[in-house]
Amino acid sequence: MTASPELAPTLKASPELLRSVFRRHAAGVAVITATGDGRPVGFTATSLNSVAAEPPLVSFGIGTSSSSWPVLAEAEHVGVHILGEHQQELAATFARSGADRFGPSTDWSSGPEGVPLLADVSAWLVCRVVARVPAGDHRIVIAEAVAGDPSGAGRPLVYHQGRFTALRD
Repeated sequence: MTASPELAPTLKASPELLRSVFRRHAAGVAVITATGDGRPVGFTATSLNSVAAEPPLVSFGIGTSSSSWPVLAEAEHVGVHILGEHQQELAATFARSGADRFGPSTDWSSGPEGVPLLADVSAWLVCRVVARVPAGDHRIVIAEAVAGDPSGAGRPLVYHQGRFTALRD
């Protein structure tokens, strides 16, 4: 049986309700990177979406309280990295507040437009930011792909029920 609005108890909308509902929504895991003032920043995102094929646009959300936001608020280009199931620790590092995200344990290099590119990902894009749309305590960033590589191996990493996991057959 599936959830039915007329049979289930109704809860008042709240941040907790939204979090509870979206814990049931499996999402792909990406890391977004950028450079500002000569330093790389990045964060784990489960809000990555394909917006349009022509021009090739993607979107993702970022909280304005995020330590990466000041750089993303000004960045002209961003890196979008699709993580593989073998990269749970990398996803956790980029999700953890105060972590040394670009420390010795992170294999990365400077890519097109100076964007930090993570090694061994399933796929990556370098994108030019075209809009930052206010959305509550977040911003929705819309960016146009300018370069990329979809040739990484492996199955995708997903986020479900508050943890990183892999797809099952």
